[in-house]
Amino acid sequence: MAVRRISHIVATCVLVSAGWGSADTQAYDPLAVGGGESKTLDLTVEDKARTREIPLRAYLPAGKAAAPVVLFSHGLGGSREGCAYLGRHWAGRGYLAVFVQHPGSDTSVWKDVPLAQRMDAMRKAASLQNYLLRVKDIPAVLDQLERWNTETGHALHGRMNLKRVGMSGHSFGAVTTQAVSGQRTMLGRATFTDRRIKAAVAFSPSSPQRGSAKQAFGGVRIPWLLMTGTKDVAFVGNADLKSRLAVFSALPPGGKYELVLDRAEHSAFSDRGLPGDKEKRNPNHHRAIRALSTAFWEAYLREDAAAKSWLDGKGPRSVLEANDRWQKK
Repeated sequence: MAVRRISHIVATCVLVSAGWGSADTQAYDPLAVGGGESKTLDLTVEDKARTREIPLRAYLPAGKAAAPVVLFSHGLGGSREGCAYLGRHWAGRGYLAVFVQHPGSDTSVWKDVPLAQRMDAMRKAASLQNYLLRVKDIPAVLDQLERWNTETGHALHGRMNLKRVGMSGHSFGAVTTQAVSGQRTMLGRATFTDRRIKAAVAFSPSSPQRGSAKQAFGGVRIPWLLMTGTKDVAFVGNADLKSRLAVFSALPPGGKYELVLDRAEHSAFSDRGLPGDKEKRNPNHHRAIRALSTAFWEAYLREDAAAKSWLDGKGPRSVLEANDRWQKK
């Protein structure tokens, strides 16, 4: 009898460790962080081909092992310093998070500009020229990360597993993310797609102003996670909630997810509120954003069975509020 009981326990442990069974799902917690403190490192990529300098902030996980890499692209008027709550959490989960700053559509747009002229300056910066600069910044950054990873003596030497790269961004950064992660142009070509990117998270995504959403997103090959809110309207640009929701509807099935946070405004995904916000900030929004983005990275960059089971099962509801919407396909 004792032998039979021991055999049952051993079999159960094997199943759990392999990612099967309820015990594994209950144990998985995307909000927990490991031991050791993550560090930040500010760097600059010199893109000589374009005579362009691209500032970076890297959040380094504890330890020295090669870690999956997650890139983040800020919104209009932002910088590499924004959304630090994501960088810290992802690094705490063992990812090397690289926050990219895009000159021309960063804080330089509004700093030292008279208050009455800032809105006009922001609108002018939301241009095709800056879009093209941004989508070319990402492969330039990845190229430099590959060089630093093999450069003896560099702080990032051997720290990155560049076969497991995720891309993310908010607002203009979401548009950047979409472009380099599979979105197609009106001509049907994935012009800016970088095949090194294996999964993507878009905070406040949007559909193109020209052409159909189906044409733009129907050919996306990699897993995507989209996050928006029922009050997610930016103060610059024409993207409304209908435009944001149309992205998920147009995506092909397979590793595609969408979160719609109840009463979340455009700034809900940032570190702080914005002038003109009308809703009180909800602390649970950041909790849900951290949990779902982490589970997504672990399911698709690490191929973690427990994370995938949590993401596809009842896990998301454990961090969401009653009126938040979650769906997958």
